[in-house]
Amino acid sequence: MLYSILYVLVILLELLFALGFSIYTFFLIYSNLKGSPYVPTKMKEARMILEQAKLKPNQLFLELGSGDGRLSRLAAKDYKVNSIGIDVNPLLNWYARLWARWLKIPRVTFLTQNIFQTDLRKADVLYLFLMPKLIEKLKLKMEKELKKNSLVISHGFKVLGWEAKCFKTLNHRPFPTYYYRV
Repeated sequence: MLYSILYVLVILLELLFALGFSIYTFFLIYSNLKGSPYVPTKMKEARMILEQAKLKPNQLFLELGSGDGRLSRLAAKDYKVNSIGIDVNPLLNWYARLWARWLKIPRVTFLTQNIFQTDLRKADVLYLFLMPKLIEKLKLKMEKELKKNSLVISHGFKVLGWEAKCFKTLNHRPFPTYYYRV
């Protein structure tokens, strides 16, 4: 009898794992189809990127394609900025919110939405880790909505046509980081 119960529990756990893994995989594919795959930035690299940004308390830090939210959380925690992470993937946003609550980080919010519906007008700092085609599509929106002197940090890929606005480049592997003043 006990073995039968254990057998059923093991089968249920295996089914639960398979279901969870399937949901996770579905949302990763969904993110990829929407424009950018989920590729987390190493924490050491994230700290270096934010340190070079010279963030000031109470600035609005907006992260498009925030994934698990590590840069948004780090910016809010270490630099006291108001941080908003935007991602199309609800599972990653749930995970990001969970971590922010667990670590008791104030001033950080995560929104599940399409980045093209995001209002950029109040952002002081905009962080991107997106694929080049998506950055190209987003460029006109950034030029139109970002306020004067906003800082745009593009990790991984250049914003083509903004060479004159680029004032700093961190050449590190596997991805360089570009800093632009709009």
